[in-house]
Amino acid sequence: MPSISIHRFFKIPFKNNSNPKYLLLFLSPMASSAKVTVEYAKSGRSSCKKCDNKIPVKSVRLGLVTKHAQGFDQTKWHHIDCFPFNSDFVSSAEDITGFSSLQSNDKEALEKLINKELSASQKVSDADTDGIDRKQKETSAQVKKEESEHEQSKQKRPKLSATDEGAELEIAFSTSDVKTTYKDAKLPPKWRAFQTIIYLEKDDVLHASHKIAAFDFDGCLAKTSVKRVGADAWSLMHPSIPEKLQSLYNDGYKLQVIFTNESNIERWKKSRQAAVDSKIGRLEQFIKLAGVPFQVFIACGLSNSKPEDPFRKPKIGMWNIMKKQFNFGISIEMDKCFYVGDAAGRQGDHSDADIRFAQAIGLKFYVPEEFFGK
Repeated sequence: MPSISIHRFFKIPFKNNSNPKYLLLFLSPMASSAKVTVEYAKSGRSSCKKCDNKIPVKSVRLGLVTKHAQGFDQTKWHHIDCFPFNSDFVSSAEDITGFSSLQSNDKEALEKLINKELSASQKVSDADTDGIDRKQKETSAQVKKEESEHEQSKQKRPKLSATDEGAELEIAFSTSDVKTTYKDAKLPPKWRAFQTIIYLEKDDVLHASHKIAAFDFDGCLAKTSVKRVGADAWSLMHPSIPEKLQSLYNDGYKLQVIFTNESNIERWKKSRQAAVDSKIGRLEQFIKLAGVPFQVFIACGLSNSKPEDPFRKPKIGMWNIMKKQFNFGISIEMDKCFYVGDAAGRQGDHSDADIRFAQAIGLKFYVPEEFFGK
């Protein structure tokens, strides 16, 4: 198969006299360091970046690997039929990292798909004999179409409390809606439920602060497994964690805020009490070991719920509840806050929910090995 040169257009927003405009950059394939990888999904927790649906475990998934600003590779996974071949630099199936490890029937299916997509791209390239001006007009029209579709989509959504990327549904918090059970599962003392979150009430030694140190739990503070259930089924992720947390507490951070997803509490309808006891038991044991006070928020909603659950990361409902209801009116200085999580979209990560959560809020983001040390 001959090598095909696929060009890319990027739409970059910039401001001029307070009016948002777009700068179109025409880049050659050599201008990008992106690469493509393929593998069988290790779990059923990753979501396709095009359709947002889950990628079933052991099914073929394609990833677009790019370099994050902090230096690590991040991967955006797709279903094989959702992958945007026309915007990446793949001239043959052999160019894809991991292709040789696929089974014969999967290799054949992927080769056929690539040949079809690249053939269509070649026809577009051959037909484009009028030069860059024609391509720019087509791209400009596509940009306008995307903006129109995006505007129509926004009009169909529920009213938002803000207009930026981190905009969330306005959540009216009322103490009358707070419960001591999550559906049919009883909660331990000091734990409460509100809508689809479970939270730990403020401890007497937990102080409000303008500085927030926030963390994910599973894979960040604690090493856990979806195959093991129980309050004791965990271990410390990094030995330096207790010392690091104590140092932050002494420096005046609101220690600590844990934002964690746990859909098993919602999904295990017949074993919901076991899911609640397992998750909360692990958190309580961790807090005791760490030796510093914590505020905890557990998002129990499902990732594929319709409408989308406003509390499940990367949605920022948990952060908004903490900021508005549990920091006692003290304003937060965002430049002094940060979030640590393991779901950064890197090769092998189950998702990029943590980094998207931090970006939507505007928090500095760290992966655990970077923050706590290898």
